[in-house]
Amino acid sequence: MNQKTNQRTSKSHTIAEIAAKAGVSIPTVSRVLNNRPDVAPGTRERVERIIDECGFVNNRVTNTLRKGSSGIIDIVVPGLDTLYSVEIVRGVGEVIERTGLRLALSTTNNALQREQQWLGKVLEGATDGAILVLSRGQSRNLDELHRRKIPFVVVDHRGELGTDIPSVSATNWSGGRAATEYLLSLGHRRIAVIDGGSSLRCSTDRVAGYRAALEEAGVAIHPEYIRPGEFMQQTGYEQTCMLLELPEPPTAIFAGSDLQAMGIYSALRAHGIAVPNEFSVVGFDDIPIASMVTPTLTTIRQPLVEMGRVATTMLLRLIAQEPLDSMRVELTTTLIVRESCASLPPV
Repeated sequence: MNQKTNQRTSKSHTIAEIAAKAGVSIPTVSRVLNNRPDVAPGTRERVERIIDECGFVNNRVTNTLRKGSSGIIDIVVPGLDTLYSVEIVRGVGEVIERTGLRLALSTTNNALQREQQWLGKVLEGATDGAILVLSRGQSRNLDELHRRKIPFVVVDHRGELGTDIPSVSATNWSGGRAATEYLLSLGHRRIAVIDGGSSLRCSTDRVAGYRAALEEAGVAIHPEYIRPGEFMQQTGYEQTCMLLELPEPPTAIFAGSDLQAMGIYSALRAHGIAVPNEFSVVGFDDIPIASMVTPTLTTIRQPLVEMGRVATTMLLRLIAQEPLDSMRVELTTTLIVRESCASLPPV
């Protein structure tokens, strides 16, 4: 079988998968891909959403890219020392692999100076576009990329973004609310939360969801249960130790990230407190380690790989000068129930 036949088989198989997921025929998917008008609006919206989720790249887009293309897509992430970044990069790579383009990966180690250095390299060299996973809030670099007319998409934005900034994120507020509601359903009323930084939009949204769930349940919000920090294991450990020293410590903690939850586990273990029999923990992200620790971690799944896929699909459309369906995409978070939570034991 020659190369062209292989490419046709792969493309047909991908379209067939999209059709199956959307519950439509293969010709319907083809009509959506080719912007044909004879598709019902609801059907078109559903098919386009699944196309984005699957990271499918239309041949018309890749053909446009090959005309005068540098062949390089840049991505910058805070670092590769956490599975958070690795999962997003994996999603980006899955889509880039289908285009024949190359992925140039840079890390900032959470340092603004490193971010500025990356920008300088991008502006000096040839690139088709960039995907940015920023460690802090809105970067001044976005304005410079705009000015130079370099297409880019921000993933999991951590600050306020203008309406003209294309971005992909998750439903952080809903995730925070779902985590807290689950703990409330188990009888917990003294529920703490550890944030990832008050300057980060994703963190403040999660805490806002936590607050909303408590308010709707008529449960008092105790300021001492809302702990500051970063999305790191050390934060989880330190803040849990402080919470346990309170006159009336919590019986459950909603962690701002799974890495924080690992620190919470360590602190509870050091104090001889068993999870979940004596204390419940909920994380956020659902990185692979969440299902490997003991006990396995109940968490809010943030679709990190899918976020990478969707961002890359959006970027390719921007490079090909195709309009986006939306400048801001929010993917759904999901509560994943495992073993780290239990009903509050009777007093």
